[in-house]
Amino acid sequence: MKIHFLTFFILILYSCSAIDRQEQPNRPNILFALADDASFPYMGAYGTDWIATPAFDRVAKEGLLFMNAYVPNSKCSPARASILTGRNSWQLEAGANHIVHWPKKYKTFTDALSQNGYHVGYTGRGYVPWVNGTRQSISGKAYNQQKKEVPTEHINSIDYAANFDTFLAEREENQPFYFWYTSSEPHRRYEFKSGARLAGKKPSDIDRIPAFWPDNDSVRHDLLDHAYEIEYFDQQLERMLKKLEQLGELDNTLVVITADNGMPFPRAKGQAYEVSSHMPLAIMWKEGINNPGRIIKDYVSFIDFAPTFLEVAQVTAENNPMHHITGKSLSGIFYSEEENITGEGKDYVLLGKERHDTGRPEDRGYPIRGIVKDGFLYLHNFEPDRWPAGNPETGYTNAASGPTKTFILQANRKGYSQDHWQYCFGKRPQEELFDLTNDPDNIYNLADSPEHAERKNTMREELFDRLKEEGDPRMYGNGEVFENYEYARQNSRNLYSRFLAGDSTLHWAWIDSTDVEWDRLDWIRKEYNIDLSR
Repeated sequence: MKIHFLTFFILILYSCSAIDRQEQPNRPNILFALADDASFPYMGAYGTDWIATPAFDRVAKEGLLFMNAYVPNSKCSPARASILTGRNSWQLEAGANHIVHWPKKYKTFTDALSQNGYHVGYTGRGYVPWVNGTRQSISGKAYNQQKKEVPTEHINSIDYAANFDTFLAEREENQPFYFWYTSSEPHRRYEFKSGARLAGKKPSDIDRIPAFWPDNDSVRHDLLDHAYEIEYFDQQLERMLKKLEQLGELDNTLVVITADNGMPFPRAKGQAYEVSSHMPLAIMWKEGINNPGRIIKDYVSFIDFAPTFLEVAQVTAENNPMHHITGKSLSGIFYSEEENITGEGKDYVLLGKERHDTGRPEDRGYPIRGIVKDGFLYLHNFEPDRWPAGNPETGYTNAASGPTKTFILQANRKGYSQDHWQYCFGKRPQEELFDLTNDPDNIYNLADSPEHAERKNTMREELFDRLKEEGDPRMYGNGEVFENYEYARQNSRNLYSRFLAGDSTLHWAWIDSTDVEWDRLDWIRKEYNIDLSR
C-alpha cells in the first residue's frame, strides 16, 4: 500500500510539473512571415502542386496546418493594423481605412514585446502609416539595408534573409526575438510569363481556374507569375529557417507563416469573399506544440495573433501597454492533442471593409460586414448602389492591374464574358449568402432562397450582435465617421473629381490606362457638371 501510494504521489507531482512546463515554457523566439497578397489554398501543403513552397510545407508538417484562417479586412493597411493590435478594423477608428493617419492610442504587440525584453525588428514592408504628419513604423526597427540581385524587375531587391542575419547579430546574448518577415512578393506587378520563363511552369499545370475568372492563357500565365513570386517568398523563408537551425534556436522559435490579404486579382484582394479573406496559415513551435502534424479546422482570425504572441512571451497584464484585445490566443490549439475541430479556436470569424483605394466620388468607401460560420459566408453590403471595386471611370482602383483584370474589362466592353465582369466589378445586392462547401468560389448567392431564409436571418442577427459588442460605429448609425477620415497622403484626396477635371498631375501606378473608361469621360464630366475647360 505504501509503495502504491508513493508511486501515485510521484505521478501526481510529475503531472503537475508537466502542466506547469506546458503553461510556462521558456519564452520562445517568434518569426512571423507574411507574404504580400496570397490566398488559400495556393500553397503546396494544401495540395496546390503547381506552386512549390517547401518552407511553408515543412512548417505545416512539423507543426500545424490551418484550414480556416481569415483576415478580417482584406487590404494591407487594415489587415496589418488588426494583426498588430488584436482588434478588428472597425474598432480602430481611422485604422479601418487604407492610407491613414494612425491613431496613436492603439498600441501594438511589438510595443509590448519590446518593453518586455524582446529584440524586435522587421524586414520588407512592415507597417509604416502616417503618424503626426510623417510616416513612422509601428512594427519595430526596419532591417532593409542588405540588397541582392533579383530574377525579375518587379521583385524587391531587399535581401530579406541577409537582413534577418543582421537583425540576429544585433541582439544581446540569450535575448528572445520577434522578427517580422514582410515580403513585397507576390504583390503586383509581375513580369509577364516569368513563371514559364524562370520556373518552367506551363499553363496546363493549373488544375482549376475559379469560376469568376475566364479560363484562357492570359489568366493562366498571370497565375503562374503569381505562383513564381510566392515561391520567391518561400525561398527567403527557407534560408531563415536554416539559419535558426545552424544557431540551434529553431526548436524554441514560434514560426507563423501566412499572408496579409487575398491575391491581387479581381474579386480577391480588397473584397470580402473566400478568395479575399481566407488565408493560408501554418504554425510550428517544436517545444510548445503538442502532437505536431495536425490539421486544424477551427476558425481563427488574424486578431488572434497578438494575444498568442503576448501569452507565449509571458507578457502580463501589468506589463502590457495595449488596449483591450478582441482576439483569442491560439495556445489552446497548440497544447491540444486533437486535430480538425479542437474546440480551442473560434466557431465563427467576422469580416469587413471600409475605404480602401481612391477613386470614388467624395472619397467614399464600400462598407461591408460579414460572418463565416458553420461552412457558410454571410455578407452585408451597406451601400449597394456604389461600385464595390471602385468606379469604372477611374479604372476600378480597388483591383490592381494585370492580364486578368485587363482581359475581363476589355472582353466586357466588346460584349462578351460579361458574367466574369459582373462577378469581379459589377454592383451587388445588399445581402449575400454562400455555401462554402458546395460553392467555394461564391458564385451562387443564396440570400433570396426561401430554403436558406432562416440561416440568413440567424447569421445576420449574430453578425450585428457581435459588431454591437465590439462597438462598431456602423451598428449605431455612425458609419459616416469612416467616410470622413482624411487620406494621409495628399495626392490621394479627391482623386475622382480631380481626374474628371483633367488634373494632369494624377498618377497611380497600380492602374493601367486600359482600365480607365476614357470613352465615357466627356459624358461623365457633363453629368457631374465639371468644367471641361480646366
